[in-house]
Amino acid sequence: QVRLVESGGGSVQVGGSLRLSCEVSGFTASRGCMGWFRQREGKKREAIAGIESDGRIITTDSAKARFTISRDKAKNALYLQMSNLNSDDTGTYYCTASPVDCSMAYPHGMDYWGYGTLVTVST
Repeated sequence: QVRLVESGGGSVQVGGSLRLSCEVSGFTASRGCMGWFRQREGKKREAIAGIESDGRIITTDSAKARFTISRDKAKNALYLQMSNLNSDDTGTYYCTASPVDCSMAYPHGMDYWGYGTLVTVST
């Protein structure tokens, strides 16, 4: 059974940084595609960034230059480093995975999802 558990969310002030983590079990993080999504209040869920097993990164407009995705094969984990946060970044952030390449799976075909971690950015 695949299980993705996000952590690292919380409250931060505008301009601050957070590092989200995703602990993966039942799925080998060294294979397939992993990625981050977020859902902000009143808006559709949006893709942030995906990462292939070989480390190639797929970015979106949502990520821009402020978010960096990475994966640790040894720890079977996924990360999202977020910097210079603003209030528009407030939302729930989700870790996802797929056994196929990001070219086929990201963003519309991710198979496994975590329950999300809440990020709140305040002034």
